[in-house]
Amino acid sequence: MDVDAAGGMVSAGLIAGAIERPAGHAGEAGHRCADCGAEVSSKFCPECGQPAHTHRTLLHLGEELLHGVMHFDARVWRTLPLLAFNPGRLTREWVEGRRTRYVSPLAMFLFTIFVMFFALTFAPHREAEEQPMTERIAEQRQDVQEAETALTQVRAEMAQQDGRIAQEALKGAEFLVAQERARLTGMEQEARDGRADGLKPGSWQAQIKDMAAENRIRGKGLGGVLVKKLQNPDLALYKLQQTIYKFAFLLVPLSIPFMALLFLWRRGFTLYDHGVFVLYSLTFMAMLLMALVLAGMIPGLAVPAAFLAMLAVPVHMFAQLKGAYGLSWWSAGWRTMFLLNFSTIVVSLFVAAIVYLGLGH
Repeated sequence: MDVDAAGGMVSAGLIAGAIERPAGHAGEAGHRCADCGAEVSSKFCPECGQPAHTHRTLLHLGEELLHGVMHFDARVWRTLPLLAFNPGRLTREWVEGRRTRYVSPLAMFLFTIFVMFFALTFAPHREAEEQPMTERIAEQRQDVQEAETALTQVRAEMAQQDGRIAQEALKGAEFLVAQERARLTGMEQEARDGRADGLKPGSWQAQIKDMAAENRIRGKGLGGVLVKKLQNPDLALYKLQQTIYKFAFLLVPLSIPFMALLFLWRRGFTLYDHGVFVLYSLTFMAMLLMALVLAGMIPGLAVPAAFLAMLAVPVHMFAQLKGAYGLSWWSAGWRTMFLLNFSTIVVSLFVAAIVYLGLGH
């Protein structure tokens, strides 16, 4: 089975599992449920849970659509403030069974990931700044001078070294000088005549192609595949975005073992508890990333927004740990430090998996 298709199927299954089943068939209010036919004496059917009164208006159809996607009712307005300002209480409330008033952590996470990538798809993208060719040529000339200086030093020290070792060092230094000179000649020719393949001289696509041609990255294995894919940056970026969206759920199983490690010697906490913590935490981080991207589009806000985000991450982790697990300031503090490091490991593993799944096949 194709890896992308498998990721899409898993994501769809998770979304389906996180969404409540629809309200049922339309019908008139009465003493019997329009869905299962059971006797109804309250607002909801005691057998299937369907509301006793069902609506048949266009407005309610839109409400059902939003509700089906993310329980879009009063619960979302109770969940969001707690997620932002009191995540520990939100996590503890859900774990302890007080759930009807809040959006489920899985539905919240999946919906946030969907909104994030939907928004980023339409966000304006700035072209990557390319280093001017004149600067690259000047740097290459400096590299040639350094290689020639090293060659001179090797020749001066040959008399003090073993003959065979000195000859190998000399050959290596001479090869390096020849390589740097050839690269400089190629850059100067590109700047003067342009490239035969039509790529812009100095562009990162051209540099990747040259790296492959010079065998810095060989054309076999994963490295060669990545080089080939990166020569079409728009397609590579699209595949990465799609892969991240399909496999975002991998962040959860990657994170739970590290959370369990933080409470290895404390009983009373289960993997389910850690999973709820991770889902709500990842949801907040995704929302924070969206806010950071939006702030970056406003002139003058990028730097202060990035600074505030750097502060918000450990503060939110600390508050969630302290409130969700009933920890002291000291216990929550040192666990926050470890969790920050664990998060770096998880993100590194996730990025490696995404690059492999998105570009490596």
